[in-house]
Amino acid sequence: MTRSLDLPFVRAQFPDACFNDGWAFFENAGGSYVPKSVVARMTAYMSECQVQPLAPYPKSQLAARRMAEGHTAMAAMIGAEPGEVVIGPSTSMNVYVLTQALRPLWRTGDEVIVAVLNHEANSSPWRRLAEFGIVVKDWPVDAETGALRTDMLDALLTDRTRLVAFPHVSNITGDINDVAAITKQVHAAGAMVCVDGVAYAPHRAIDVKAWDVDFYLYSFYKVMGPHIGCLYGKRDRLLEARGQGHLFFAEDDVQHKLNPAGPNHETIAALAGIADYFEALAAHHFDQPANTLHARAAQVFGLIAAHEQKLAETFLDFTLNRPGLRLLGRHSAGANDRAPTFSFTVEGKSSAEVVAALTTQKVACWNGDFYAPRLLQAVGVTDTTDGVVRTSMAHYNTEEEVGRLVGALDQTI
Repeated sequence: MTRSLDLPFVRAQFPDACFNDGWAFFENAGGSYVPKSVVARMTAYMSECQVQPLAPYPKSQLAARRMAEGHTAMAAMIGAEPGEVVIGPSTSMNVYVLTQALRPLWRTGDEVIVAVLNHEANSSPWRRLAEFGIVVKDWPVDAETGALRTDMLDALLTDRTRLVAFPHVSNITGDINDVAAITKQVHAAGAMVCVDGVAYAPHRAIDVKAWDVDFYLYSFYKVMGPHIGCLYGKRDRLLEARGQGHLFFAEDDVQHKLNPAGPNHETIAALAGIADYFEALAAHHFDQPANTLHARAAQVFGLIAAHEQKLAETFLDFTLNRPGLRLLGRHSAGANDRAPTFSFTVEGKSSAEVVAALTTQKVACWNGDFYAPRLLQAVGVTDTTDGVVRTSMAHYNTEEEVGRLVGALDQTI
């Protein structure tokens, strides 16, 4: 068994253009590279069966099978059943549809708690419910680090709380929140949780059943896939939610009633390529891979976590010893503490200046609010347009690339 991630093998699974252009890519939190297996799945679908699925003729039946394969594989990877997963156009849209589906179940004066830590995808749709008489409560963050104030949750929960919306990992701070513990606390108060896993899913294995979450969402394009989103919900919760699709869709047809845009055929079929990628990594690294896709993905993510921790340690060693650099989030590289997403400001320089300097050295990153302006304002970053510099790593990044990032920052600041 290979006990560490084989980076040459990993990088060989991606198109050559990903890594032969001379750039060190650290905008992974904005969207990951896509392996050849995903490209092949989408190409095959569009080349061989780009027709309406489920009709009786052969090409249509092939299209349906390939879509079902992608859908089933993605459910299996997170420990869910296919009937508990809705694949929609994006996480932002999936949350919006979910809020409107739950709204008829609640009354004026009922409450939702929305974490300031959230990306707006898991914030704005819930806040819009105030227009219908729902009371929206902010769940604050620490003003210095941006960490979620878990000590304040008890005081926010009441017998009118219906749902708590928070991220598994902040797309700004990289901090990993204890989803299982928070969910247990919320359930004890009689409420539900909606967890944004977008910034978690590329870095650690998902286990929705072990965490007992009511709703969990993430975006496939952050996990080496096409630009669509996943909504997991407990089956009873999805059945209870009111349909938002065409009126002729039955309430037990969760795939259509909670996806008014309709399924995107070729991208759903392409999702099977994500599973292909993880299967290839499992077969390469383990003499005896586990006996389910969910368990094999967990094995691979164990290697990913260990590798990413090394990358994070190198970056943190530099940033924590650099005067004038303010790093948000936990000052720990521990695999259980954070994902390798880092946001910071530099005294005396705008974030745009820092990014421009890094760009001249072929280090790819970005600055801004990254759709989390409430969080930036809460930690004192008032110019949210300039925002923070964000550098984010993925498992295919090398230690040499992180060295280039650190060296470029050293010259810049």
